[in-house]
Amino acid sequence: MSKILSHYIMPHPPIAVAEVGKGEEKKIQKTIDACIEISKDIAEKKPETIIIITPHGPLFRDAVAIMNSESIEGDFRNFNTPNVNFQVNIDRETSNNLLKNLGNEDIMAVAIDETNSSLYDIELELDHGVMVPLYFINKNYKNYKLVHITYGLLSSEELYKVGKIIKSTVESSSIDAVLIASGDLSHKLSEESPYGYAKEGPEFDDKIITLLESGDVKEIFNLNSNMCEVAGECGLRSFYILLGTLYDKKIQGKLLSYEGPFGIGYGVMKIEAVGDEERNILKELETKKEEKLKKIKDRESEYVKLARKSIEGYIRNKKYIEIPEDLPEEMLKEKRGVFVSLKKNGDLRGCIGTTAPTTNNIAEEIIKNAVEAAVGDPRFAPLQEKELDEIIYSVDVLMPAEDTKREDLDPKKYGVIVNSGYKGALLLPDLEGIDTVEKQLDVVLRKAGINSGEQYSLRRFEVLRYR
Repeated sequence: MSKILSHYIMPHPPIAVAEVGKGEEKKIQKTIDACIEISKDIAEKKPETIIIITPHGPLFRDAVAIMNSESIEGDFRNFNTPNVNFQVNIDRETSNNLLKNLGNEDIMAVAIDETNSSLYDIELELDHGVMVPLYFINKNYKNYKLVHITYGLLSSEELYKVGKIIKSTVESSSIDAVLIASGDLSHKLSEESPYGYAKEGPEFDDKIITLLESGDVKEIFNLNSNMCEVAGECGLRSFYILLGTLYDKKIQGKLLSYEGPFGIGYGVMKIEAVGDEERNILKELETKKEEKLKKIKDRESEYVKLARKSIEGYIRNKKYIEIPEDLPEEMLKEKRGVFVSLKKNGDLRGCIGTTAPTTNNIAEEIIKNAVEAAVGDPRFAPLQEKELDEIIYSVDVLMPAEDTKREDLDPKKYGVIVNSGYKGALLLPDLEGIDTVEKQLDVVLRKAGINSGEQYSLRRFEVLRYR
């Protein structure tokens, strides 16, 4: 029976390529040696296909992307080394079967071919998340085709499910394959990193390596999401997919090397099956997610419950709900501007609001703006019914704005409104990643299309935030 012969985790620092590093690559010689060891291991196995999951190909919010042209090329011109180039044939049979199987399991997947690359304005080329591993593999083995997968910003459970589908697709084919999860670890290990230092950087690298070595799959999915985000990792979603391809196996990670002299963690590992897994990890993960969402819903305020009812009613029945009769008095008598924000899997899924009241009361404002956040935010596709149970809501009720000065701003306490002629924008307070006045103003001015040299008015406001 066809199968995935082996599983690897490989980093993708372009500086590891000798022609790019020009001597600097010697600082990560352990990483290079470990990548060559994997190359030799693959050459011994002689797979017909190499499957690589990369963070740096065409990235979709709600879908995985699979390259599906006859062949694909790439080079390191973005790293001033265009003479190091690649041309690889795509395993189109496996890619097409995978696309079909993902669709059958309700996982969105986009085939990146000549037509869709033009449609989505995507370059049909190899990215460095694939080219760096191939640079080392090609030193010892070249007789293969490629399945090129870019993970999407799906939930960890969905990505694990993608891995299960990859496994079943290979096993029902006529080819043997190896799978590589391409990804660096933290980008914030030290001040040497171009991304700066965060204490969560070393913490993330230590935890993910320890958990992979011990094969504690469930705890990998339970890693603190804030720690992972602050650490600036790029490989975790690739790892989720790899782990899904081993869903029926107990695993153990063999660490071949780890180092981070440039402030970025490079881990090279071989992930090995060491027995059969009797637990249904995916079911356990999905059950835990459902329990977490239920707890959140049980604690929702009246403001948030109304936003949820509004969206669910509109999407299911194609009409606005009536105002419930049992709402608190202030929601029925006061008029305020309101913003409704939606999040899915920790990422923004829609946000629409009004800076001043446009309806008869706060309740009407929530009902109207909740629907707009779900189906009218131009940054996102309209919310689908199948997503409703995964959405986390928040409602911001705006207090009257007042003129202010830069020195009187506080991004945790105050939102800001900027105007310059016909241009203007609003930014809510206490947003993730915006913790300085400089950052707050930079974001809101760019949002408004106001250049830093232009004159603009500045107002601040407080909100009552309901989660």
